[in-house]
Amino acid sequence: MTVQPARAHDGLRFPDLADPRTFIDTDLPALWRELRAASPVHWNPPAEDRPGFWAVSRYEDVLAVYKDNKRFTSEQGNVLSTLLQGGDSAGGKMLAVTDGVRHRETRKLMQKSFSPRVLEHVGQLVRRRTRQLIAEVVARPEADFATDVADHIPINTIGDLMDIPVADRGKLVDWNNRTLSRYDEGDSQLDEWLARNEILLYFGELARRRRESPGDDVVSALATGLVDGEPLSEDEIIFNCYSLVLGADESSRMSSIGALIAFIEHPDQWRALKNGEVSIADATEEVLRWTTPAMHFGRRAVEDVVLRDELIRAGDVVTLWNSAANFDEDAFPDAHRFDLGRKPNRHVAFGHGPHFCIGAFLGRAHVSAVLEALRDQVAGIELRGEPRRLYSNFVYGYQGLPVALTAER
Repeated sequence: MTVQPARAHDGLRFPDLADPRTFIDTDLPALWRELRAASPVHWNPPAEDRPGFWAVSRYEDVLAVYKDNKRFTSEQGNVLSTLLQGGDSAGGKMLAVTDGVRHRETRKLMQKSFSPRVLEHVGQLVRRRTRQLIAEVVARPEADFATDVADHIPINTIGDLMDIPVADRGKLVDWNNRTLSRYDEGDSQLDEWLARNEILLYFGELARRRRESPGDDVVSALATGLVDGEPLSEDEIIFNCYSLVLGADESSRMSSIGALIAFIEHPDQWRALKNGEVSIADATEEVLRWTTPAMHFGRRAVEDVVLRDELIRAGDVVTLWNSAANFDEDAFPDAHRFDLGRKPNRHVAFGHGPHFCIGAFLGRAHVSAVLEALRDQVAGIELRGEPRRLYSNFVYGYQGLPVALTAER
């Protein structure tokens, strides 16, 4: 076996995966196909303003790294934007960027607020709210599915779980967008930083109020709960509130918008949904695979690791490309066909392993509610303008989708 040193790789034949423009200007299915075939453990070379990093694109390898929390850590960041800056200020304090016992015990504490009874009630609220939003849109000649429907579903769900005042939820959506994915190329990193700090300040004040007057919500659970017999620190409470909003909002919003685009591009699957040829559960999983809003997650190697004959050195950043793994033909036969009845469908849209998304149930509930409402209330979908893409190397999706939805009669 020949082990290649990381720094010897020439990545110039592939576009820069750290550059958000890559995900707007490039034929992504072709890029992922070529990477999986020619360079499945690919060295993305450094640039003037950042170090290089590894990009893992095959499903089998992505799963292996996700499960390996001994040789790869999340505590120095789990997305390119923080990993390439040297670390995440929330490392060891926020569930997504905490490993080991602390991660396990904090996750248990948070899951107490996600009991089957609570989640069943949440599911009912999501379906009712979604049906109302779709009813309002079909009554109009034209609407923006992103801002008029998708933006309102996840934030209100997590808002209910966290007991966030309704009047505050709109600004959280806006801050969230600016934190994870700039609206366009003109937005600055300062905008992202300011938005992130607005969210942190907001939850600092909300946590203070919940300590004084706790309820049954997840913020109260964090503010008053114990891990190893000790209360969580102020930073842990705030960062985990922040994490819940980011995770619950962005992913299912982008999947819901992407579902509508997929139906426009694949009318046979729209008919399959309308005719009841596929279950909502199966359709939900395929929409999540097909859209894969969180394109990557990342880790840092804590020791030298050999993966597919490539030497990943301790300290190297390793990115796991969900959007490539979810279209790997070795894991998903005929992967580039949108098939709502696909089985099995073991996608990694929510990650995998110890850090599997704690809000996956909510994400599925949101997408399922949208699909169910579209099936029952909408007869036809017509695109009324160019979809507006997000500018991001992390979130794949759209900030605007002008459509006309015809009411079912």
